[in-house]
Amino acid sequence: MASITIRNLDDNIKQRLRVRAAVNGRSMEEEAREILRRVMGERAPTLNLAEAISARLTPGMRADLELAPREAIREPSDLA
Repeated sequence: MASITIRNLDDNIKQRLRVRAAVNGRSMEEEAREILRRVMGERAPTLNLAEAISARLTPGMRADLELAPREAIREPSDLA
């Protein structure tokens, strides 16, 4: 993996990156990598299927569904 150093970064941009990273629960370095991945068109590695599905759904797309009431278990058939 390659490394880069960004010099003369505006203080305002650094502060916004710090806040954005905190909101997303990442380090500033990981947040910068994520921004570069998104801008350069590379998909971020998916941690697991549940997170990938959740990331694609907006809160308005989710619904709480009521489960049907459970019925009593039937007696097994007499095959004798």
